[in-house]
Amino acid sequence: MAVSITQSLIDGLLMGGVYALAALGVSLIFGVMKITNFAHGALITVGMFVAYFMFAQLGVSPYVSLPITILVMFLLGYGIQKLTINPIITAPSHNQLLLTQGLSIVLENLLLVLFTANYKSISLPGFDKAIKFGALSINKPKLIAFGLVVLASLGVYLLLQKTDIGHAISATSVQREGATLMGIKVERINAIAFGIGVACAGVAGALLAPIQYISPTVGEGFQLKCFVIAVFGGLGNIWGAVVAGLIIGVVESVASLALGGSWSEMVIYLIFILVLLFKPTGLFGKKTR
Repeated sequence: MAVSITQSLIDGLLMGGVYALAALGVSLIFGVMKITNFAHGALITVGMFVAYFMFAQLGVSPYVSLPITILVMFLLGYGIQKLTINPIITAPSHNQLLLTQGLSIVLENLLLVLFTANYKSISLPGFDKAIKFGALSINKPKLIAFGLVVLASLGVYLLLQKTDIGHAISATSVQREGATLMGIKVERINAIAFGIGVACAGVAGALLAPIQYISPTVGEGFQLKCFVIAVFGGLGNIWGAVVAGLIIGVVESVASLALGGSWSEMVIYLIFILVLLFKPTGLFGKKTR
């Protein structure tokens, strides 16, 4: 039993890292623009299919094509913000929610047209055998994904903390009017921040591609999970999303072992409800007037 629990903890921690990166994008976008992006799950799926296309057509591993995935997803996010979200940035929040939900539907159906509804997978030679530590085993793609997630999260942190663009993003998230008065081009920063958030979703999708089956609607399963993690960690808090992602990954894995797969989802949403009831600011969120 102890071996099963330890194995479950390892699997949950590794998957939680990927969840954390995906939710980091949700939290970043909300922190800067105060928009909850309901197209995030579909954008994770787009990241999967970018990796799958590079693998199927060119034989390039998703890990090798990751820089291309980042560039493609950033440009996609930048364009989406400029063309669709920016015109309604000051509209009521329900308009923004409906727009992003509509974008999700458009992206899913576009993927259906381009790739059909058939399930696809990426099989990498040499990655099918797990790493053994006695009775424990570690899935190689999950381990690589976790390592790359750590690097990606650190990269986003350094970008936000050590660069002029990062300082402009932080200033815009704290006080939009003040940032404008200081000469920051807020519309451009919004588009960059959205592009970075979408790139995080795309990287998470690319890292998930060798781990599970790929289909145009697979992102729906990650949409609410990312939202739960972002709220749990504190919307707008980058490291909160990382910590909450790891926690949710472990909870999901342990609950699946103890209660069964279908019940693990219920446990996650129960945590979400409890957070909203007793600590709506999340683990690291701050109260504002």
